[in-house]
Amino acid sequence: MARVNDDFLNLQSGYLFPEVARRIRIWQERNEGVSVMKLSIGNTTEAITPSIAEAMHKKIDLLTDRNTYTGYGDEQGDTALRNALASHYENEYGVMLSPSDFFISDGAKSDAANIQSIFSRSSIPAIQDPAYPVYVDSNVAGGHTGCYSTENDCYNGIVYMPSDASNGFVATPPEVHADLVYLCFPNNPTGAAATKEELRAFVDYAHRENAIIIFDSAYSDYIETKGIPHSIYEIDGAEEVAIEIGSFSKNAGFTGIRLGWTIVPEALKSENSEKGIIHKLWNRRQCTFFNGASNIAQQGGIAALSPQGRKECRSLVEYYKENARIIREGLSTSGLNIYGGIDSPYIWAECPDRMTSWDFFDFLLEKAHVAVTPGSGFGKAGEGYVRISSYGHREDIEKAVSSIKENL
Repeated sequence: MARVNDDFLNLQSGYLFPEVARRIRIWQERNEGVSVMKLSIGNTTEAITPSIAEAMHKKIDLLTDRNTYTGYGDEQGDTALRNALASHYENEYGVMLSPSDFFISDGAKSDAANIQSIFSRSSIPAIQDPAYPVYVDSNVAGGHTGCYSTENDCYNGIVYMPSDASNGFVATPPEVHADLVYLCFPNNPTGAAATKEELRAFVDYAHRENAIIIFDSAYSDYIETKGIPHSIYEIDGAEEVAIEIGSFSKNAGFTGIRLGWTIVPEALKSENSEKGIIHKLWNRRQCTFFNGASNIAQQGGIAALSPQGRKECRSLVEYYKENARIIREGLSTSGLNIYGGIDSPYIWAECPDRMTSWDFFDFLLEKAHVAVTPGSGFGKAGEGYVRISSYGHREDIEKAVSSIKENL
């Protein structure tokens, strides 16, 4: 008799963002004709920039001719793109990596979920709280955790690393052992960025505990504060204990085009594997379960890393950062306690009057016709906060901020 995977049954409720969309849809059905200003999902809104679009158009033209048509590419990614990424890390971050350390993906989210599959099911995950839900949910579905504890409002088997106002929303390494340490900086959802000293503490922990860091750097292009690392590999010794995941989604507008990368250095090692083994395992996993990212998207990625492409991407990032400034400064004057929005596209706002996250979500939707994301959806420590996204057209951002201020 066929049986479902019991680990999936341990997942609690639905995924956060579809639930937000469901509640917005129900509200709109009750309030026909009233538009909702959505500052809830981290979905880019501005057009693909000219040089990137041109590169993808040229690739499409090549695919229309049988003499220049190409089918499957390397599962690891286009060689030119992997070379470009290695040069990008060297030129912008001072980090020396081999192009073979880069594996091209269809976006950061899928690799962040799949990476745990090459590690033992007995591996203990340590995850920031609050955190992007995929880190927790993928470990639950992958059998790395126990059941959900309603009493403690968390999963058994996960080491939670609390992030709150007292530590600047930057977690510290756990006092107990963990095998897989998930970090995201600049952080989604809180917008916090970690210093070299703070990341050094995690690298030291990983060396001491024979742990592996899974470092999500999807928002690194939003960093403006001097001295904040863009890559975990800016910390000495990180190449032996860290995997880094990156994305073209939030700097080049590829949320729908889908393109990212994962760095698995050959120098990486674990308690039961020498250097090169984890690299080989991830390569084996990709070759078995993945046929490579779209060749059209990869051509766009190559263009995004060119001098002109980088210039255009920075302009796109600055647009969203200005949106974040408008939200941050506008809502600060309304009496809300505001965090983030400087090195990140996300603003982390404390709910007023001891409201819960979902209560404040309902309040803003009903009174201001603005949708945000309840912080409790990112974990227990997110309760009492909401995440506000700066992804949107400027006129909509300004209108939403004005509406919130008028209705608070």
